[in-house]
Amino acid sequence: MSSAIAASRIPPHRPGLPLRVGTRPSPLALVQTRDFLARLRRLCPVLRDLDAFVEHPIRTTGDAVQDRRLADLGGKGLFAKEIHEALLDHRIDFAVHSLKDLETELPIGLHLACVLPREDPRDALILHRPAAIDPTAPLAALPHGARVGTASLRRQAQLLHARPDLTVSMLRGNVQTRLDRIAAGDLDATLLAMAGLRRLGLEAHATMPLPVTVLVPAAGQGIVGITTRAADTALIELLSAIADPSATVEATAERALLAALDGSCHTPIGAHARLGQDGTLTLTGLLARADGTYINTLMAIGPAPDAARLGATLGAALRAEAPADLRAS
Repeated sequence: MSSAIAASRIPPHRPGLPLRVGTRPSPLALVQTRDFLARLRRLCPVLRDLDAFVEHPIRTTGDAVQDRRLADLGGKGLFAKEIHEALLDHRIDFAVHSLKDLETELPIGLHLACVLPREDPRDALILHRPAAIDPTAPLAALPHGARVGTASLRRQAQLLHARPDLTVSMLRGNVQTRLDRIAAGDLDATLLAMAGLRRLGLEAHATMPLPVTVLVPAAGQGIVGITTRAADTALIELLSAIADPSATVEATAERALLAALDGSCHTPIGAHARLGQDGTLTLTGLLARADGTYINTLMAIGPAPDAARLGATLGAALRAEAPADLRAS
């Protein structure tokens, strides 16, 4: 896209620059936001001026309350609610999110404009004490009765299913805070997204990235999504030029599965899609009880254009096979 064309597509609802970008205030969110803006500047030379953008860090409910699980605070969307409000109030022009934190059904008037190339989607096991790990059975490296810190019911369910002897404790906070708790020996281990560790340059802290066959990731894990107002068609068109085709297909399938299960933070759900070079999409879905006493993993394969249908169908299959208590959640 030429700079002249790109410049002509800057949203007309407010005069000139800078464009205002909303983000959470965490170190990871700011790194992701700056990577997005760098991509936009490369696309559109007229936006390369240092004053072309203004960052608006917005503290969300999920950031403000750190002593309870998200499920206890009302579920998914707690890292986006205040950002959504800022978009709808025209206080910002677009917003940057970790896609796994974004609800599948956005508020009326908002639109997921694009997603960026996917980072490593795996979860990383982080141990307080170094240990030899068998790559074929990595969770066996955890000592009997180990205390594992996580706020994710998805991670908790899969851990307890594989290792019912473990004790899972609630651990929240930004990436560095959680790493510090493990380093101090407050807990024996934790699980963090490899994508966040890599983006922050902290991947050396990962004892081992866990294969998706061992721990199914969250839907959208490793993907950054950009939201806008649905009416800002010029901005949506501009952002479409930096959308990653593979990540778009994978995100579509995973979010369709989540929507079919009406997923919330109360129900452990995992989803991982992988687009092959031949255009074949492989989707794995997981539905579980938080205590690990029930877990079901299904897989579906289909062509990339059928991503949404593939996700919806696999989600419906998981729901149909689930016990009554999970179908009602």
